[in-house]
Amino acid sequence: MSLFRKIFGSKSDSSGKELKSDDRGKYMPEIKLPIDERFTINFKANGGKFLYCEDLNEVYQNLENIIEENKWHDKKVLLLDENLKDKFRNSNIEGTRKISESTFFLTTCENLIANDGSLLISSKQIFEKKLTELPFNFIVFATTSQIVDNIGEGLRGIKSKNRQKIPTNITTIKHFKSGDEKDFLSYGSSAKNLYLLLLEDL
Repeated sequence: MSLFRKIFGSKSDSSGKELKSDDRGKYMPEIKLPIDERFTINFKANGGKFLYCEDLNEVYQNLENIIEENKWHDKKVLLLDENLKDKFRNSNIEGTRKISESTFFLTTCENLIANDGSLLISSKQIFEKKLTELPFNFIVFATTSQIVDNIGEGLRGIKSKNRQKIPTNITTIKHFKSGDEKDFLSYGSSAKNLYLLLLEDL
């Protein structure tokens, strides 16, 4: 035992208890969760359905499960993104570019916003369409590297990736529950039945 411990006594037991205590003072700063955890919690709170995928095979399997669950096998999917069409060419889906023919919309997004669980999209995904014009059912394919802290960070990312031509029609999808008349915060926004296929790429 050290000389200082003999003279002043050991505080290790009591300090250990204090450190482990869950009772934090009301003026203590909030413990900030990792960015991916914050996004997941907020996204689910918004009513989104979250499917984590470790590889592309899992993405394809989860897409098949969503189609099976909703009985969409004989329904057409709205596919506006040519790259996405190529990525899912081996999936058992029939794509169309006509909104009127489609039951669900398969798309990507610009970013996933951690602080409110929303999805940032632009004309690269929805062209010049309004959210209200698009199908009620959304399946969004995204990667963990697309998670950002806030909308400002997402907008800066869009600008830096598209220096020649910045996309237009930038908006967020936040409300994934419909029929909640008491929720005045979602007034005027277009609620969507939304599934997120999130691929781990970090």
